[in-house]
Amino acid sequence: MLTTEKVEIREVTTKAELRKFVDFPNVLYRDVPQFIPAFYGDDLEDWDREKNPAFEYCEAKNFLAYRDGEIVGRIGAILSHKANEIWGTKRMRFTQVDFIDDAEVSAALFAKVEQWAREKGCDQVHGPLGFCDMDREGMLVEGFDRTSMFITYYNHPYYNDHLAALGYRKDVDWLEYLLEVPTPETEMGQKLIRLAERVRSYGKYRTLDITRRSQISPALIEKVFRLLNKAYAPLYGVVPLNERQIQKYTKKFLPLVNPNLLSLVVDQDDNLVAVGVCAPSVAKAIKKSNGRLFPTGWIGVLRAFSKNDLADLFLIAVDPELQGMAINVLVMERIMHGANRMGITHAETGPMLETNTKIHNQWKNFEKEHHKRRRCYIKDI
Repeated sequence: MLTTEKVEIREVTTKAELRKFVDFPNVLYRDVPQFIPAFYGDDLEDWDREKNPAFEYCEAKNFLAYRDGEIVGRIGAILSHKANEIWGTKRMRFTQVDFIDDAEVSAALFAKVEQWAREKGCDQVHGPLGFCDMDREGMLVEGFDRTSMFITYYNHPYYNDHLAALGYRKDVDWLEYLLEVPTPETEMGQKLIRLAERVRSYGKYRTLDITRRSQISPALIEKVFRLLNKAYAPLYGVVPLNERQIQKYTKKFLPLVNPNLLSLVVDQDDNLVAVGVCAPSVAKAIKKSNGRLFPTGWIGVLRAFSKNDLADLFLIAVDPELQGMAINVLVMERIMHGANRMGITHAETGPMLETNTKIHNQWKNFEKEHHKRRRCYIKDI
């Protein structure tokens, strides 16, 4: 246990403490309309060594900061042995960090993570990052007035001042866009249709005709994650998902997938070569239920699925060997038509690395707003 003046840091060791750890952002941001919680059950499972397959290659601890018996901050620490092996680093990740605007609190939290990092032979601490690339990552540095997505963090502006004061510097940024969904009558819609028809005319690639949820099998979604492993491998800090993780995230995301907003492209041998996955935004519904699906939170989520004008763009990926061949237009054309049928007018992207020019170039002709930026910080220890 590490204690500073008036601030006590305790490692989370019981289920009751873990529930407090997971719920702390809901307390801290109860009056902040832009804050959207994650699914409460998912965050609990993150720290369950039996349910989170990432513990096969990760060590992790989480901590709570107390002052006068009241929780005033939290932080998680993850030692990903596989990430360090793949990227040739000796880094500890920090994750799920929140704290009141008090320098003693933030200093005590990060000091505890840095202490453990040194004990484990690390020479750097970086984050916010999760156990894998499917988890939330990046501290918000621009766009504090915008509503968050449930797959991203929200944080107060003062977090960044605290990180800078503690010696953390920028390592990489992610950008997020709010896109206007084109219709077939618009110039962008016509361009997508023309390009997609040209790609189809080559006879090598086609979009799967999925119209019912019953056609979206777990085996199909597993293929999506295997393609992501291949496509995302070069990106910052990415560790390929293992088989248990693929099964975990298949189970997690399958209920969110809508046939209208799923685009799967296969080659002549029916190999999956490109994918795009969107879902109607459930931010408002999750906000209302504080991230709890039960006992009644699921009702709001179902309503969001059936009536919505905003979609979350979870991911888009193309086989690295085929990138630059305009196959992504097949993905975007199908999602455009599906969104139009559902009355969706805008889509919000997830975080995209600022250095990933390929992903940014595919949005260059869309009507869009760059409305958020988030950052991975790093510190030498």
